[in-house]
Amino acid sequence: MKRLLVIDGNAVLHRAYYALPDWRNRSGEATAGVYGFLSMLLKAMEELKPTHLAVVFDSPEPTFRHTMYVGYQTNREKERQVSEDIWGQVEKLKIVFEKMKVPVFVAPGFEADDVIGTISKQAEEEVVIITGDRDLMQLVNNKVKLYMPLRGMTDMVIVDEEKVLERMGVHSNQIIDYKGLVGDSSDNYPGVTGIGPRTAGHLLAEYGTLEKVYENLKNVPEKLRNKLAEGYEAAILSQKLATIRLDAPVTWEEKRCVIPDQETIVKVLVELGYKSLIKRITGEEAKLDDKQAKLFE
Repeated sequence: MKRLLVIDGNAVLHRAYYALPDWRNRSGEATAGVYGFLSMLLKAMEELKPTHLAVVFDSPEPTFRHTMYVGYQTNREKERQVSEDIWGQVEKLKIVFEKMKVPVFVAPGFEADDVIGTISKQAEEEVVIITGDRDLMQLVNNKVKLYMPLRGMTDMVIVDEEKVLERMGVHSNQIIDYKGLVGDSSDNYPGVTGIGPRTAGHLLAEYGTLEKVYENLKNVPEKLRNKLAEGYEAAILSQKLATIRLDAPVTWEEKRCVIPDQETIVKVLVELGYKSLIKRITGEEAKLDDKQAKLFE
């Protein structure tokens, strides 16, 4: 069976960086994220047995969502300035995957989520997405699943449609309606003031969609009805901001995304000097000298 593994690069790098000590190379550049990223990838490859692989990163340019809502992700801009050690490793990872002949997808004006959604739609095989981002739960269906960390980098779980309902209280196809009601503090968009997860879950269980909630305002208790009426524009805006686009300007090509062979992966790990990761693949202790482990020195 063919299975495409798609890596949400920014989400995985962020988690990998904070899960490990502050490792740096001889030049003082942070490298823990690269190691942790590849460690998580090897675990996923061992457990999921994918036949194809694609890596997706955010584009540094503003996206259509920033045009739609000026406050979008303003809190993350502050985070990005503070944590340049993390995002400086993106270029290193791009070099690593270029050497492994694994395609890295980026689309200016679109987020990684949109690129992942587009690739997932285009791919004919089963898709598993490595991510810690719950926004991607809206993509889950009978073909697409998520592979998400419960804690750290080692305790992972497959999230299918049943798991989405269990964890979020709504179905995967209701995630954007849920976000329309409750908003998203991490992306800094509002939702409806005074509506929390439990109330949103009850409303969507009763009416199905955000549009149907507003069509049935007369049936909602007065206090809640007033909140919803006052927050209508914010709800519709938040729903639009939460919606992952499936038409990003990228093209999935199966032949480009074949999993690299063991020899290729080990060769790159040798250049990185990652002895423990080499042992996980080969089962043998790697003996490296300084001339070999030089990729980011």
